[in-house]
Amino acid sequence: MKKTITLAIFLIAVFTLFPQTKKQTGNETNNSFSQAKKLLSKVVYSSDDVRKTFYCDCGYDTKNKIKSEGCSYHDSKRGGRSGRVEWEHIVPAAAFGGMLPEWRSGHQSCIDGKGKSFKGRNCASKINKKFQYMQADMYNLVPAIGKVNADRSNFSYGIISGEAREYGACDFEIKNRVAEPRDAIRGDIARTYFYMDSAYPEFELVNSRNRALFEAWDKADPVDRWECKRGKIIESVQKNRNLILEKACTSAFGNY
Repeated sequence: MKKTITLAIFLIAVFTLFPQTKKQTGNETNNSFSQAKKLLSKVVYSSDDVRKTFYCDCGYDTKNKIKSEGCSYHDSKRGGRSGRVEWEHIVPAAAFGGMLPEWRSGHQSCIDGKGKSFKGRNCASKINKKFQYMQADMYNLVPAIGKVNADRSNFSYGIISGEAREYGACDFEIKNRVAEPRDAIRGDIARTYFYMDSAYPEFELVNSRNRALFEAWDKADPVDRWECKRGKIIESVQKNRNLILEKACTSAFGNY
């Protein structure tokens, strides 16, 4: 009995002095990318004051149509994908899906209506449960002008010399498979990468190639009120905490 009591006291002391580290979990609630987009539109980006595209800071309406007034983006065509919002993965789907067997080689169940086999993202979306949850993780999704989303593709973020503007006054450049975002969202990007890396560590999304860049961006562009509020709304819907944001927002504002 004395040994049991002594052991219990010892364990209490250990857990008091060395509390367990919180473990970051990923999305385990919704595995539908379509549903995630609907929730983002209706619940997270639900008012005009926050309904702005991520890269170009352009307003858009409830039908996901880009508002031309006050929009820095310019495209002479201004139709099709240039005139609508799409939901962009900050960490590209290819970064975590590209190594999956269904993406690389396909699956026996990935057969289209004409009997032809397919692979890539469509097959991973159909077969791989892990990919489905990651693809629908709302912390990693932001509204973007469709054309910019398409041009960014699955390119890595980085710094590009010069300021060649292909989208009017929108401060977003793409060159040699590298995308450079405006200063005001670089920290948001970094913290999203840190969240995704900690939530899904097996994919090594933050590594020796990009860690220094994201650490610098995180410091240069600290969290603002909207980033923290957005995180809390997503948490209430998706049911998993973002410990990266929680720490940053608590440090900046005293609460999260």
